[in-house]
Amino acid sequence: MSERTIERLIQSHPSQDGDGVKISRIHDFGGGLDPFLMLDELGSEHPGDYIGGFPPHPHRGIQTLTYVIHGGLTHEDHLGHSSTIGVGDAQWMHTGRGIIHSEMPLTDNQGLHAFQLWLNLPARDKLSPASYRDVHAAEMPRISSAASELIALGGDWQSSGERISGPLDALAGHGAVSHLKLHAGGTLTIDQAAPTLLVYVFEGELNIGGQAVSRGQLARLGEGTILGLSSDSGAQALLLAGYPHNEPIAHYGPFVMNTHEELDQALR
Repeated sequence: MSERTIERLIQSHPSQDGDGVKISRIHDFGGGLDPFLMLDELGSEHPGDYIGGFPPHPHRGIQTLTYVIHGGLTHEDHLGHSSTIGVGDAQWMHTGRGIIHSEMPLTDNQGLHAFQLWLNLPARDKLSPASYRDVHAAEMPRISSAASELIALGGDWQSSGERISGPLDALAGHGAVSHLKLHAGGTLTIDQAAPTLLVYVFEGELNIGGQAVSRGQLARLGEGTILGLSSDSGAQALLLAGYPHNEPIAHYGPFVMNTHEELDQALR
């Protein structure tokens, strides 16, 4: 049993995508977050920052996971899938050999706040059939106490002897994703030995192994089996765990393959 400490901190940076949607983005297409590639945070009280949404566009070679904190998103794709997710819901897309989809925003009285995560597919799955599913907040198991809550979107999570598994059970790289809520003065210890473990703070400030992680920062954890988390003032974060593919990554826009020749083929 060894505690995991921060080996790298990454600051999100402002960007935009789709039809002018303003986002905070963290990405690493060099394999530094393998099997994860990119995390976008969409959050604004001003509709002009996001109302254009993401009109139809293609993907190949990745999975996407979209998770809503406030507001909502409507998904449509060329395979005939159409659904809307709201507060606490998620949608997962296995793009495989190719899919064309759109995501258009909905608002509530707090505007829109959502995340989209990209997971890299291993070479053997990059040209597999595309698929899609959504899951609602009520389907997501939780580990709750007076001072903390851990919500499992996908994969396996364990804390204080309690083990839960999120409904998204086919995340690339044996991926696991959860939403952490810590109240002021709260602590939580998580058993997680996956080689890649990332924590993205999106509210408040989190303490990991004596080091503060502020809003908009992603911490990559070193080796170990135990993750200790605390917050003096309260915090929320996304936790991402997985197993790297250790394969070459070739990226161009919405396509992620293993070679530039495969990218050319995707464009054609």
